[in-house]
Amino acid sequence: MSALLAALAAAADPSAIAVATVSAPASAPVEDRDAAKTTPLGEEIVVTGARTEGSQDYTIPGQTTATRMNLSLRDTPQSVSVVTRAQIEDFQLNDVNTLLGTVPGINVQAGETDRVYFSARGFDIQTFQVDGIGVPFAFGIQTGSIDTAFYDHIEVVRGAPGLLSSTGNPSAVVNFIRKRPTRDLQVGASAQYGSFDQYRGEADLSVPITKNGSIRARAVGAYQDGDSYLDRYGLRRWVGYGILEADLGANTTVSAGYGHQDHKSRGAMWGAIPLTYSDGTPLNFARSSNPAPDWSSWNVIDRQIFGDITHKFGNGWIARASAIRRATTENNTLFYVYGNPSRTAPNGIDIANPADPFDDIAIKSYPGKFNAETRNLTMEAYITGPVTILGREHEINIGVNRSAQRYIQGSAYDFSTVGVNLAYPDLFAGNFPLPNFPTTFSTDPASSQNTHTRRETVYGLVRLNPGDGVKVMFGGNVTHAKSTGFSYGANTDFDATRFLPFAGATVDVTRNLSLYGSWATIFNPQNQLLDINNRIIDPIEGENLELGLKGEWFAGRLNATLAVFQTRQDNTAEAAGIVTDTNGVTRTYYQGIDARSQGVELDVGGQLAPGLQVTGGYTLMRIEDPEGNPVRRFVARNTGRLNVSYTLPMLPQLKLGAAAQYQSRIISPTGLGRQSNYALLDLLGAYAITPNISAAVNVRNVTNTKYLTATNFDGGYYGAPRTVMGTISVRY
Repeated sequence: MSALLAALAAAADPSAIAVATVSAPASAPVEDRDAAKTTPLGEEIVVTGARTEGSQDYTIPGQTTATRMNLSLRDTPQSVSVVTRAQIEDFQLNDVNTLLGTVPGINVQAGETDRVYFSARGFDIQTFQVDGIGVPFAFGIQTGSIDTAFYDHIEVVRGAPGLLSSTGNPSAVVNFIRKRPTRDLQVGASAQYGSFDQYRGEADLSVPITKNGSIRARAVGAYQDGDSYLDRYGLRRWVGYGILEADLGANTTVSAGYGHQDHKSRGAMWGAIPLTYSDGTPLNFARSSNPAPDWSSWNVIDRQIFGDITHKFGNGWIARASAIRRATTENNTLFYVYGNPSRTAPNGIDIANPADPFDDIAIKSYPGKFNAETRNLTMEAYITGPVTILGREHEINIGVNRSAQRYIQGSAYDFSTVGVNLAYPDLFAGNFPLPNFPTTFSTDPASSQNTHTRRETVYGLVRLNPGDGVKVMFGGNVTHAKSTGFSYGANTDFDATRFLPFAGATVDVTRNLSLYGSWATIFNPQNQLLDINNRIIDPIEGENLELGLKGEWFAGRLNATLAVFQTRQDNTAEAAGIVTDTNGVTRTYYQGIDARSQGVELDVGGQLAPGLQVTGGYTLMRIEDPEGNPVRRFVARNTGRLNVSYTLPMLPQLKLGAAAQYQSRIISPTGLGRQSNYALLDLLGAYAITPNISAAVNVRNVTNTKYLTATNFDGGYYGAPRTVMGTISVRY
């Protein structure tokens, strides 16, 4: 594998800009549609994805996330959603949680203030991609926030990405496409202020180093701080990003860069608020309620060094090699509460067995101090291009990927402060004193983690062109996954190799419509989550099938998809309860669930009419076990998303918009935590004072809806009330 990587890297005389702009009439006949792939004026198609900044469109002409081939959304045999730079700036989607909450079919489940689960089609998203390179979550969950200032746009491919993910997952691939340097000087800055003393500043500078722009650089930075609707909670985040790009000839580009994100919260929840009394009666607490004291904090620093080299050979063939080194450091001092208060006992505390404080009916304390380090190195190389057989042009893609990751976590406890009964509702005062934590972190396998995982993949795909308007794909990957180490006393060793096939097809039925289908298999080892007997959950296995209809209008400026899907996934880890050992160490234990999701999905994005941009969709699904019983009820079965902006023809300086999110009810695994269906509405108004200066106002949750952010566990907290944010932007 290393030899093939070296060979491809040597062939790759680097370039990030690999395909020139092409234009063609929107009414091109079916048989000429491949030759008529279009790009909105002024854009470049980049190997990692189309550049969207400078355009007001809410869609893109093509993507490479699904197959590494530069395909239009219509030619991709999977459901694809896009969030462009225009949509990010219009609705101030400054972090990934807010952004993914606008994407059809994606569920953002904030079970804690600083850790978030994401899911699609009923199953967890456990890996993000950056410029097509997969970077898995260290613990199956995103810790700390991800700022969007670095990124041009985000591509979301729903369904199993078995071809290009080193292990398949049936949910979705979320690919963050970085901003790249421009050949001309470009300067931008913005300042924001809003509810709860939230403020943010952002700056973006792109400069040509040489006169013709053959060497160019870009720097992006953002800083934000502020309080919250939650008592005592606040977040400070600053990010910095720099990239240097150089043309080594007409067909070769090399780039390298560094990204840094520093996330530090205060008054942060670890876990959340118990939702019921011990008899199952719901607790009634305020939206601002927060049991965490001021000293409870998540402190996460994420650093990424990356580089890529791309070469186009002049005959349609492109070679690319990429690498990303990610280092994440956590230093967290946290306060967790668990248990349920008695509805009849004084202060909610019922001493059922004084000799066993962990068996009492009451809310109890569980403070802890943790440090953690994640080190990940991922390298990938591939080559793609056309071949002519029997007079027809076909496409081939071959690549290799290698990822190595080490995750180390240490813990420290002051056990005199563990298991203390907390009076309800007095615990919301947040006055629990800072424990006297040990100065050194324990590396005892029973209370810490040390895992080393490695994944190596060879993948390939052939896209055949058997007839006009018909494309058929066959491919797959061979993945070797290995892990060594331990997690809270459990051995995490495994060593497995799997072949994951992939097949897809598109058939044009009219000038604007295509039928499509795809099938992929699933294999994903789990080495972090433990069952009640302290054993890791078996690997996820299954398959994904998707069929649908795609439409493309206005030269690709409007895209729509109607899909039906079925996913079978065995051994999906689901929280099943809390267990405390004899030393007082408490942890959540999991069970493997066999599940099948089936559903229908609608997605639309782009320009409906001049000045009118829209993205949105609706997902309707069910998730059941092999006996037909509903499972994973904490995932909403119905979700709707709609984002609309309109620039008035009679007053082009003014833009108005609205965003709506809907989800059906969610229920915790035990059935104790419940959130009924709800909808949120956001509004925006923006005005261009001059060609270079604009002002905007965004209002979120206009109706002031009160809702739980998640019910993945039997704890939760309420989402934000109505908030207002004002923005001044300057561009040159």
